[in-house]
Amino acid sequence: MNKNTVVSFQDREQITDPLNALLRTGARKLIEQAIEAELQELLSHYAGQQTDSGRAAVVRNGYLPERAIQTGIGPVTVKIPKVRSRTGEPITFRSALVPPYIRKSRSLEAAIPWLYLKGVSSGEMGEALKVLVGPEATGLSASVVSRLKQTWAQEYRDWCSRRLDRDRWVYVWADGIYSGLRAEQAKLCALVIMGVNERGEKHFLAIEDGVRESTQSWREVLLNLKSRGMNSPELAVGDGAMGFWAALEEVYPDTRQQRCWMHKTGNVLNALPKSLQPKAKQALHAIWQADTRDNAEKAFALFVKTYEPKYPKATLCLQKDREELLAFYDFPAQHWQSLRTSNPIESTFGTIRHRTKRSKGCLSRDSMLHMMFKLSQCAEKNWRRLRGFNYLAKVIEGVPFKDGIEINESDQVAA
Repeated sequence: MNKNTVVSFQDREQITDPLNALLRTGARKLIEQAIEAELQELLSHYAGQQTDSGRAAVVRNGYLPERAIQTGIGPVTVKIPKVRSRTGEPITFRSALVPPYIRKSRSLEAAIPWLYLKGVSSGEMGEALKVLVGPEATGLSASVVSRLKQTWAQEYRDWCSRRLDRDRWVYVWADGIYSGLRAEQAKLCALVIMGVNERGEKHFLAIEDGVRESTQSWREVLLNLKSRGMNSPELAVGDGAMGFWAALEEVYPDTRQQRCWMHKTGNVLNALPKSLQPKAKQALHAIWQADTRDNAEKAFALFVKTYEPKYPKATLCLQKDREELLAFYDFPAQHWQSLRTSNPIESTFGTIRHRTKRSKGCLSRDSMLHMMFKLSQCAEKNWRRLRGFNYLAKVIEGVPFKDGIEINESDQVAA
């Protein structure tokens, strides 16, 4: 009997982990920004020196050959810039973050969450970056950290003011994401809106701090989006407990509403004894997984009839959003998976709660927003287009759908 239980896979080098790929992309971008900040620090030191002809004494001079640092999450490529002195003085740029000849970092995997979570804090940036290469990074100065923070802050400001009228936004998702960190005795919350355009491309449209339950907070977010050219979406998806809906009716009154079934399921189950929750969850699942609105209505009625006599609070929680819970049946079936919940946002920001709840101390408003912004930008690079994106044009044109199926003219005449 062959005792060898190790199986060798062909082309194992090509097996990729999407999370690791995301982390490597984020790591490469952050390292580039940190190195650029170090370079600017060196150039600013010689900014006042000039040659006899009045030219800058020290200037950029291309890059060293690109090299890969082997890490626990795979190779991360880096490019180190060079400088040239026009006065003949020997000047060499050496990065404290990535010293010469370093080829391996055993701690990068642990450093990435730090870079995202702590990297926007000047008091902790040095410690976070030192995790990359150990004591060699002690040369990172406070001014380098400050310059890097300014870069991220400017990127966020530019992102918040960019025009949105270049695309037609068909669906949007909204959620209030609590960071788990506190500022002035209150939990910090980011009001997040994601949209999908006519080509099926998903993008974050807003990440701003506010109060999840406040209509005014959401009104400010939506008015800002409108001022930047965002059209009235066909459908908005989110949790019913937010102030978002009242603000939506004011700013975008023509947008239809879809309540998130994940949030609604949790709210309904919280009003039931734990012993009944597994069975009740199956009954709720039967509603929003029904193939037609008629079957969903029947499953809805059965749930109310089953639980209303003893648990009216649970059935009232379900009934108050009846129409908004079933709105997705009037849209293409290919889109249902994305429209029934606010998971597109939850899945991206789920790791933030895990990272921040382990952190002690306070995080500033700006630091939280910059961190979430950087995470969102990295996440977007790995998204695929919305399933069934070719149906988005019909949604925009107002083509009617019943139970997820397009209604053609002959069907309408027959009806």
